[in-house]
Amino acid sequence: MSTDRYDYIVVGAGAAGSAVANRLSQDPNTSVLLLEAGGKDSSFLVHIPVGFTKLGGPRYNWGFETVPQPELNNRTMWYPQGRLLGGSTSINAMIYIRGNRYDYDRWAEQGNDQWGFEQVLPFFRKAEHNERLNDRYHSSDGAMNVTEQVAHNELSKAFVRAAQELGLPFTPDFNGAEQDGVGYYDVTQKKARRESAATAYLKPAKKRRNLTVQTQALATKVLVENGRAIGLRYTVNGRERVAYADREVVLSAGAVNSPRLLLLSGIGPAEELKALGIEVVHDLPGVGKNYQDHMDVYLTAETTPVSYNRSDRPVPAVLAMIQYILYRTGPITASVCEAGMFVRSSSEVPAPDIQMHCLPAYVIDHGRLRVKGHGMTINTCNLRPKSVGSVTLRSSDPAVPPAIDPAFLSDPYDWKISLEGFKWGREMLATKAYAPYVKKEHMPGADVKTDKEIREYVKQWSKTDYHPVGSCKMGDDELAVVDQQLRVHGIDRLRVVDASIMPTLISGNTQATSIMIGEKGAHHILHGLEPLTTESLSAAGASR
Repeated sequence: MSTDRYDYIVVGAGAAGSAVANRLSQDPNTSVLLLEAGGKDSSFLVHIPVGFTKLGGPRYNWGFETVPQPELNNRTMWYPQGRLLGGSTSINAMIYIRGNRYDYDRWAEQGNDQWGFEQVLPFFRKAEHNERLNDRYHSSDGAMNVTEQVAHNELSKAFVRAAQELGLPFTPDFNGAEQDGVGYYDVTQKKARRESAATAYLKPAKKRRNLTVQTQALATKVLVENGRAIGLRYTVNGRERVAYADREVVLSAGAVNSPRLLLLSGIGPAEELKALGIEVVHDLPGVGKNYQDHMDVYLTAETTPVSYNRSDRPVPAVLAMIQYILYRTGPITASVCEAGMFVRSSSEVPAPDIQMHCLPAYVIDHGRLRVKGHGMTINTCNLRPKSVGSVTLRSSDPAVPPAIDPAFLSDPYDWKISLEGFKWGREMLATKAYAPYVKKEHMPGADVKTDKEIREYVKQWSKTDYHPVGSCKMGDDELAVVDQQLRVHGIDRLRVVDASIMPTLISGNTQATSIMIGEKGAHHILHGLEPLTTESLSAAGASR
């Protein structure tokens, strides 16, 4: 058994973990070990924007599955999560959305007064290197490159016009003063290549002698002695290793794997642990609870030949690659999800609660079901679901996948908003803006009309929107796992810094918020509750 000693051990090289490892290792007198269960991000498919559509296999993806979902015909649903340097930021659609001011102020109202919108905004700015905006909401000095997309498909342009036809305003910046409306997404790209947490945070730090990045390293147990974390047990290529942390152990493995590791380490609900024969180190009831995710209800339409379908066939693909190499333009630069909109289900809700994505291609069952011809997809999402699930262990064996239960649609309210979003999608397809392009609705089809029929379609075809959060909730209530500095309740020198600490889901994609949590978590490790000043923000950006 190999043993090593570091000041900090960080588990997970995804959105938050990469940021934490970078910031902690900026001090040359501090040693940091970063463990990643997957491999390197060396494949060209990771770095060309459209390449993520080919990264669903086990080399880059945990490929989890949910437990059967009672409201969805008891389906066991595919549940992809990134497993490589950069985590899911290396395999996602690169959309840069922060959510709404309301989301963070709601966190503050729930007892997390250091996480209101004004408190998190400096860390969003610290993380961001925006190519087109530099104002109160944005920075051009941060680590993660954010930019406009190279081009927009005609179907995406029609989507923007269609929403305006229905009365929505055009919104040039979803992450600025107003989220309501329709517009084009900014993306995490740089020079028409993917900008992941790995390229933004780890690549600039790779020459630091005090940062050790170990891939293919599966963390199996946090070592706790006398109520404090002292290290970690992990395996590399089947060989067991132990690393000790003189300062802290930081879990940034995500909303599935962070609670999983805590539970394997005997930190969690005592009765659940005892039932699996795991020694209870600390009875912490909230570990794995409060789990939330966005559910996607989509509809598709057959279109004229302007979509991205068939662009991956041999001849078009070769031509597209030549265009990309020579000019950095064309289909290979596409995030596929180019335009979006945020609307309210009623005038009574405090912020948009429905998000819609326009995908100028058939994307059915995560893109795994191929359809002949050209088409488009409109994804609709209830942004603030009330359904709450869990992550639990099936076994004390670290190699056995956990039981993931998002409990989709278990709350009747979520049915209401999901159906409302679906109907919005149908209204979009019926606009004059889409008349030149849309031939007919493909899924579910015009014959599916009543709410009952639509519900049956939703049960069969809805899927995750890839935004799991909440399973190591921040707060001070009975289900809270970490405090506002992200320290695990009851265990010294152990923190969780990733999307699992969110008390509630945000109103949008979770990549940007997860990176912000990494920045803010690192700040708390280094500076406690000391506020982030303009001067320290500028210094941090200069030393990215």
